[in-house]
Amino acid sequence: MKQLVGRPGSGSGLVLRLGQASCAAASIGLMVSASGFATFTAFCYLIASMGLQVLWSFGLACLDIYGLRRKRDLQNPILVSLFVVGDWVTATLSLAAASSSAGIVILYARDMDFCSPQFHLPCGKFQISVALAFLTWALIALSSHVMFWILLTSA
Repeated sequence: MKQLVGRPGSGSGLVLRLGQASCAAASIGLMVSASGFATFTAFCYLIASMGLQVLWSFGLACLDIYGLRRKRDLQNPILVSLFVVGDWVTATLSLAAASSSAGIVILYARDMDFCSPQFHLPCGKFQISVALAFLTWALIALSSHVMFWILLTSA
């Protein structure tokens, strides 16, 4: 079971981490480009959470590149347990930020009708940014699941 897709130091792990980082960066970019995002605390929390996700995923992608170039096995129990804890923390923060931001978007778009032309809110950008945050969370959840199984098999 050591050949799981998305394991550290593999090409699939690198693609998974780069996908996480790029989706989180795109979510940040869309949210920041939308006017008036700073008036909503949930959107600021989304940016902070996705910023942490970009740093974590990019750092692990660099570690994957190192493992691939040096042909090193990155699956020792201490390193994998660090990956598991980091993935769980960032997954929890990403899900909380995406959910709270989605709640705000639904509240303003459907319940309060703030997305009408008279309010000039860029609801489309908000919605796409939140969707990318959920996609980031799905990728980090997949990664944390793989890391957990690697940790179980190596212990």
